[in-house]
Amino acid sequence: MNTNDANAPEGGLNVTLTIRLLMHGKEVGSIIGKKGETVKKMREESGARINISEGSCPERIVTITGPTDAIFKAFSMIALKFEEDINASMTNSTVTSKPPVTLRLVVPASQCGSLIGKGGSKIKEIRESTGAQVQVAGDMLPNSTERAVTISGTPDAIIQCVKQICVVMLESPPKGATIPYRPKPASGPIIFAGGQAFAIQGQYAIPHPDLTKLHQLAMQHTPFTPLGQTTPGFPGLDATSPTSSHELTIPNDLIGCIIGRQGSKINEIRQMSGAQIKIANASEGNGERQVTITGSPANISLAQYLINASFFW
Repeated sequence: MNTNDANAPEGGLNVTLTIRLLMHGKEVGSIIGKKGETVKKMREESGARINISEGSCPERIVTITGPTDAIFKAFSMIALKFEEDINASMTNSTVTSKPPVTLRLVVPASQCGSLIGKGGSKIKEIRESTGAQVQVAGDMLPNSTERAVTISGTPDAIIQCVKQICVVMLESPPKGATIPYRPKPASGPIIFAGGQAFAIQGQYAIPHPDLTKLHQLAMQHTPFTPLGQTTPGFPGLDATSPTSSHELTIPNDLIGCIIGRQGSKINEIRQMSGAQIKIANASEGNGERQVTITGSPANISLAQYLINASFFW
C-alpha cells in the first residue's frame, strides 16, 4: 500500500483496477486526437493502459486499467478534454448555460446494488459529497449483464465521484460471471432477395421495409436488364440510365461511420447502390466534408439512404 500517494482514495486502496467507459464516436475522436496524439499523451502521463474497442459509430468501449492513482489521472485528463470540447463548442453558440461534462461508466449489474445502497443511501451520499450527478440505468445494456452509470458535473466533481465508485467496486466485487456489453457494429450486411431487402443481424435476416421500398423504386424506374448484365449487388439497375450528381455535407466526426474500417463501409455502399461516391479531403478550419454521389436517380436514392442508415446501425 502506498501511503504517500495523495491521489489514493479514502482507505488507501491502490490496487490494479479496470474501468470501462461507453463513448460516442465524436467523444472517441476527441480522446484519440490527431494521429492518436491525445490518447498517447494520456497513456504516458497517467501510466494507465487505455484501450479503445475496434469498430465504427455509434458507440465504442474505452477500457482504462492500472493502479487506482493512474486511473484517476486518466479520468482527470478525459474529463478536462471533454470540458475543453464544451468550451470550444460554446464560442460560436448562442447557448448561455454551460452543459456539464458527462461520462458513462459500464458497471456489472451485480455491483450496482452496492453503488445505489439500501434505499438509495450510497448513491445519495456520493452525489452530496462530490457535487456530481450520478444515475444508474434501470435496465441492463443489450446482450450483457452490465448497466450504464452516468456521471455528470465539473471535471473535479467527476474525479471525486469516480474515486468513490472505485472504492465501492473494490469493496463489492462482481458476483458470478459478467457478460460484458459489446456495442453493435455500425452496420450489418444487407442482401436483396425476391424483391425484398434484408438486414443481416447475427444469424438472422431481418426484413428491411425502407430499403425494400427503395429497391422496388429502383426496379420500377430503370429498364429491366437480364440477370448477369446488372450492376453488382443491385439487380435491375441499368448503367444506361441518365446520370446526375447530388452533394451532401457530413460533419468530420461522423465521416468515419460512412468510410468504415479501411474503407470497408464506403466500398459496401458503392457496391450495393451502384453509385459513384467521392469524399472530399478535410480542409483546415472546416468541420464538414463534402460527399458527391453520382449515378441514376435510383442509385443516388439508395446511396443516400445507406449513408444515413450507417449512422444508426
